[in-house]
Amino acid sequence: MFLKTNPPTICNFDHNLEMNLIVDIGNTFVKLAVFEGNNLIELTQEEHLSTSIIDQYFSKYAIKSGAFSSVRASGEEESLLKKYNFLKLTHLTPLPLQNHYKTPETLGVDRLAAVVGAKSFLKDIDLLIIDIGTCITYDFINSKNEYLGGAIAPGFQMRFKALHHFTEKLPLISFSKEKLKTTGDTTESSIVSGVYSGMKNEIEGTINDYLSQYETLKIVVTGGDINLFDLEPKNRIFADEFLVLKGLNEILNYNEN
Repeated sequence: MFLKTNPPTICNFDHNLEMNLIVDIGNTFVKLAVFEGNNLIELTQEEHLSTSIIDQYFSKYAIKSGAFSSVRASGEEESLLKKYNFLKLTHLTPLPLQNHYKTPETLGVDRLAAVVGAKSFLKDIDLLIIDIGTCITYDFINSKNEYLGGAIAPGFQMRFKALHHFTEKLPLISFSKEKLKTTGDTTESSIVSGVYSGMKNEIEGTINDYLSQYETLKIVVTGGDINLFDLEPKNRIFADEFLVLKGLNEILNYNEN
């Protein structure tokens, strides 16, 4: 489907080596990852963060430093991580790029982390980073390492919920690729076809818009729904499900060095 980046190596480790604990607090789940250098040692996913979960990592590994990002409004998990002196990614955090976003205080920190993660293995080239999850985000960073911004659009569940919420009779459904038909022959399959086709055409159209401006552009795709689309042109597109975690690890190392 996509050109796969070299994934972080989930490998054996030396208990005495110092490691980073990275926490990505997303809209739906919390992801925790232990890195030894650029190698991913362990990855888990939780619905909520707790002291016991963090303590398990500190008892199992020699955690030297930690960093986290959060897109949630609640501050409970954030307060917990601050007790462990974790670096919080904000618009004020020093980054290994030039940020030209005009309202940096409103920029999603997960978008910033994904851009840094993509630049960690695709340097000196124009990049479009697409995160297909709760929302679809598009982020552009040029070959001069200047982040210029991008776009935000609703993801699958948002579109299904909007159709249900703003109409009298359309049902609330969840996406299943098995139900996908170009010509829907039921209301449910018609909704699936409309939402899926709309998203795919939107993503491919955005890619083509950027390709018309940047001939050497590479695209990096991440997010929970990356495997639902077969996008063109394949020789320009890389898939990396660990992109935000990689970026947070890069940002932590950058600030410590």
